[in-house]
Amino acid sequence: MQFPDDDNGKMLAAMADAGIDLTKALDVDFFLVFDDQRDAESAAEELTKSEMEGEMELHLNDDVGKWELIVCVNMVPDYSAIVEQEVELNSFAGEFGGATDGWGVMQHQEGDDEFADDEHECSDDCKH
Repeated sequence: MQFPDDDNGKMLAAMADAGIDLTKALDVDFFLVFDDQRDAESAAEELTKSEMEGEMELHLNDDVGKWELIVCVNMVPDYSAIVEQEVELNSFAGEFGGATDGWGVMQHQEGDDEFADDEHECSDDCKH
């Protein structure tokens, strides 16, 4: 499978190399960051009212000192769909003084049974 040579393409290539089936829907987490708590809360409230399906989580990311709104969307992780969702969410976040800050998936989801990293040892840098 070929992917564009950008951050999204590299992430998808790494997922494919890890054995994740990119033809099946996965829970994709999109990260929106805000400097101000009220802006983040307003964005979360507005997103809740919208027609966007998915789950949300809002918390203060102590590592960067910003409010992080995680929007989880169940979707097939197709390159163009990921880019389209990022552009839409970035535009939305911008209305509240925020911006998107990447995306990711949990390593073990339904549909990626072949993926296993038995030699992995968690460290303070792990994101799961």
